Amino acid sequence: MTHYLATFRAILWREALRFLHQRERFFAALVRPLVWLLVFAAGFRAALGLSITAPYQTYITYETYIVPGLCGMILLFNGMQSSLSLVHDRETGSMRLLMTAPLPRWFLLFSKLCGATFIGVLQCLSFLFIAWMFDITAPAAGYLAVIPALVLGGLVLGALGLALSSLIKQLENFAGVMNFVIFPMFFLSSALYPLWKMAESSELLHDICAANPFTHVVELIRFSLYAQWNGTALGWSLLSGLVFMALALWGYDPARGIMNRKKR
Repeated sequence: MTHYLATFRAILWREALRFLHQRERFFAALVRPLVWLLVFAAGFRAALGLSITAPYQTYITYETYIVPGLCGMILLFNGMQSSLSLVHDRETGSMRLLMTAPLPRWFLLFSKLCGATFIGVLQCLSFLFIAWMFDITAPAAGYLAVIPALVLGGLVLGALGLALSSLIKQLENFAGVMNFVIFPMFFLSSALYPLWKMAESSELLHDICAANPFTHVVELIRFSLYAQWNGTALGWSLLSGLVFMALALWGYDPARGIMNRKKR
């Protein structure tokens, strides 16, 4: 057990140091959702003509509605960026050293995932604080209830990034894959507009949005931020996380995944 704890702390500390040495990554993670919140929100609200009832009791503004979706955006980008570092580590050889440690592979990958999730949650909490300063607020209890939702969302989206990184052989290819995954997942979700609004335009797009794992992560964050329960979003988020983690473990299995394919 001592070896497990020491390894877990070392991996988390390495991720924290990497983040501290990349301060621009923190500011970029905040500027992106703040631009959406403070600039684009007014245009989206006017164009879509949205009158939104929060889940599902009190009237809220469109700015307040999209805050959980923008938290999901932060977690999604952070999960992809942390996976980008995995591709870099594999090219430099440090990932191979980590994978050959005398500990279960799932534990090493999960520790890496926890480090990335911790950073993503800190970024989300900073964003919520800035939104609060602009009088875009949620119930006081929601700020506590949302933390577990952010942790689970970070694990789910980070596991997706892990699975993708196991399929990418070269660092240059990952940027294209990131854009191919991030933007469809973000726009085909309930991050910016409710699913019923999408159904008014196209039932097919509504069904795609409803099947999108990112939608369920966003809804879990949204309901938690208002201190309300959403068992459906929780169940689908857990299932998605388990599937993505299983794919990541398969991809990093030297007998079948990228570590073996790279030798051929």
